[in-house]
Amino acid sequence: MGDTQRLAPDEQIRFARDAFESGKDFTVAVEEEFALLDPDSLSLVNRFEEIEPAARGTALEEHLVGELISSEVEVRTGRCETFTEAVDKVSERRSQLAELTDPLGIALGATGTHPWSPWQEQRIIDTPHYRRNDELLRYVVWRNNSFGLHVHVGIRGADRAIAVCNGLRSFLPELLALSASSPFVESVYTHLHSARTQIFTRMFPRCGVPDAFATWDEYERYVRFLYETGSITEHTQLWWSVRPHLAFPTVEIRICDAQPDLGDARSLAAFAYSLVARIARALDEGEPIRDQPHRVIEENFWRAIRHGLTGELIDLGTGRVLPARARLEQVVEWVLPVAEELGAAPYLSVPARNAAERQIARYEEGATIEEIYGEQVRPRERVGGPR
Repeated sequence: MGDTQRLAPDEQIRFARDAFESGKDFTVAVEEEFALLDPDSLSLVNRFEEIEPAARGTALEEHLVGELISSEVEVRTGRCETFTEAVDKVSERRSQLAELTDPLGIALGATGTHPWSPWQEQRIIDTPHYRRNDELLRYVVWRNNSFGLHVHVGIRGADRAIAVCNGLRSFLPELLALSASSPFVESVYTHLHSARTQIFTRMFPRCGVPDAFATWDEYERYVRFLYETGSITEHTQLWWSVRPHLAFPTVEIRICDAQPDLGDARSLAAFAYSLVARIARALDEGEPIRDQPHRVIEENFWRAIRHGLTGELIDLGTGRVLPARARLEQVVEWVLPVAEELGAAPYLSVPARNAAERQIARYEEGATIEEIYGEQVRPRERVGGPR
């Protein structure tokens, strides 16, 4: 991304279109964001600037990046040709990160929000990209102390990538419900299953559910409009929950909370990957994928934020209201043939309880927020993977 970020907007847009036209279907990359913690108090600590030099010369160096605040780090699988390779890399990257942070006395957390550390105490990392965002957004970016999991899936064809993004819009609530892991923030039980989503998508501009675009040309005209009016200075300032990426020929899903459990992270990546591939196949075969209005997707979006997998979701194709788990099972059944073909099926599942449900159950049993968060961080296998 670094090289393409330095391109002028016109060059970036041309590069992106050409990359999609010559791209490859169903490559995959997973990005995970982790909180950097004091190992005793489990509060956030501003120590990314120690991790970055420690990674130099290691296998993790090119796969580790800063992500907004100094108490956060992101690790990336890098482009993988198969899903099996990607899930192996997710485990490997977690282990590599833990091996890097353990000697530094830094613990790792992976829920969508930190349950108590004040945003006022987190320092923006000193890079040109984040300095620009700080100057542009101020309080909005200061307040965004959140942690997510992103999945990139390769799609060949610029118009086809737009059509896949359009199809994914309607499934964003299902992905969010499955991934919800952040019921606590600012020392409060929010009664939300994804406080991260409420903080991030409701505050950032050009965030959440995007409009549907008819073609790449229409999307390109919109991006050019943003540049020409000074609304954005770089393409990553389109923070939508799903987007065609302009540095890689991928569709990027950005809706998911971070996952404290390695197995849940793999399953979530499998669900996102299979959904992209299934929508692409449907489009190729002429199966209708309706572009739902933004307003009805938002109804499901709120349901996922508020109740996660414990509530109900609307089948937007029929208008039926279903238990969220039943809706997720429907989607799993729909994507399963492609998932089996691409090696993702063994990882597909709807859990008995996701991370938010597990934490809420412990709170209702009388555990403190501090105890609950400690259970997400320890044992280390949850974040770092087995040695």
